[in-house]
Amino acid sequence: MAIILQQATPGDILRIGKLAHRIWRAHYPPVIGEKQVEYMLELIYSPEALQRQMEEGQLFQLVVDGEEVLGFISISHRGEGRYFLHKFYLDNEKRGRGLGKIVFESLLDHYPDLRELRLTVNRQNFKSINFYFKIGFSIEKCVDIPIGEGYVMNDFQMLWRHGMRCNLPDGTSVR
Repeated sequence: MAIILQQATPGDILRIGKLAHRIWRAHYPPVIGEKQVEYMLELIYSPEALQRQMEEGQLFQLVVDGEEVLGFISISHRGEGRYFLHKFYLDNEKRGRGLGKIVFESLLDHYPDLRELRLTVNRQNFKSINFYFKIGFSIEKCVDIPIGEGYVMNDFQMLWRHGMRCNLPDGTSVR
């Protein structure tokens, strides 16, 4: 596997949206329900919403293996060495094979000044929370974010700091 992070452009918006729809519809209905999934897909992953996020400074990168796009991430700079990871999505059929760890290591290599990385994750999204624990994140606080139509994102805000190491079950460690 030769994973690279490839800078996404506005020309990739439709690809990102299609991938998000496939990933979300497979992963999130048991977590937040189908109606909220569809609402959030329109809110966050419509072409207009993705364009706006890019214009506001989210840097989208495609996770690529050869010619195949396996997922995407988006990150924004929040100050000296501080970043926020808005999106970290991998095709459901590719998960569970160490790909997430490889992508995270690539992210760290891509941003050598990164010292702190925050993200939010739904408090019922146990698979993702456990993955983040394994690569060295800790829960910083609970956040409840109203997103309209009566929906609320009930999330953990998680934090990763440079120098924190976490050993994975296979004996390897993430910096």
